[in-house]
Amino acid sequence: MLSLFKVLADGTRLRLLRILRQGDFTVQDLMQILGMGQSRISRHLKLMSEAGLLQVEKQGTWHYYRLSLEEGFLSDLWTSVEPRLAELEEQERDALGVLQVMSERRKRNQEFFNQHARDWDNIHVELLNLPDYQDRLLAMIPSGGLVVEVGVGTGSLLPLLAKKGERTLGLDHSPSMIKLARETIDQQQLAGKVDVRLAEMNHLPCANDSARTVVLNQVLHHAEQPVEVFREIARVLEPGGALVAADLTRHGHDWARERLADQWLGFKQEELEKWLADTGMVLTECLEVEAISGQQSVLLFKAVNHKHNSESLIQENRK
Repeated sequence: MLSLFKVLADGTRLRLLRILRQGDFTVQDLMQILGMGQSRISRHLKLMSEAGLLQVEKQGTWHYYRLSLEEGFLSDLWTSVEPRLAELEEQERDALGVLQVMSERRKRNQEFFNQHARDWDNIHVELLNLPDYQDRLLAMIPSGGLVVEVGVGTGSLLPLLAKKGERTLGLDHSPSMIKLARETIDQQQLAGKVDVRLAEMNHLPCANDSARTVVLNQVLHHAEQPVEVFREIARVLEPGGALVAADLTRHGHDWARERLADQWLGFKQEELEKWLADTGMVLTECLEVEAISGQQSVLLFKAVNHKHNSESLIQENRK
């Protein structure tokens, strides 16, 4: 207990708490945000981890740090400490540093997809030639209402989604991808039922409680902060509405960061479940589609928006 209070009795470590409250960051990210050397930051992170304040998530050769304050005394202590963090010096500088790191992640991803838009479907098939994963994903989508696909890419899924919902909206932050998605709409004669717009996945151009289903197909591993994407999806989902998603299982292929602009090397079910719970959604289904030789396994999962306790819709979406 005494060691915990000693850890908290340091301005830099309190700044780190405030920064990590906003998401998961690597040592390199924190060096950029704080303007400090690696050895100094690593020493602080080690002390905080030993005190139980942080978790370390290894992804390939990178290590992401996140807060670990959910239960017991640490949670109660955090309730008292968090409001005081705004009084720390250099709050504005730290906030700008976080925004810069997030902006660089987003820019790197957008540039990749603008450059490779025309080739993306071929690249995707080469890496994920799992014949039934897309069929299973579609089978998890409830019928009716507005279906929103976040990260629409070339629009290859739009004709199938159009059969599920009354209206379908595709969103992507790459202008080149949006152009190709519009070509798909024209070729499939979907105008009037399907629309696409330029948007960031953590700032969706949708009203609160407006979507029956949100679809993420191999998109989340490109997100700057996945939990913030879930939070935004929870906002736009109607009570009892469903998030239906497919993404990579956790792997150690560092080359994916450079070759494919991946921010995260896949996910584990337990971390997805926690992020969903933190944003008011309940994981109702999760299954792994095993990889074919030389490729990557996929997690399919479905979560229901639990706000307003709409049990009838939740039960319907469990089916």
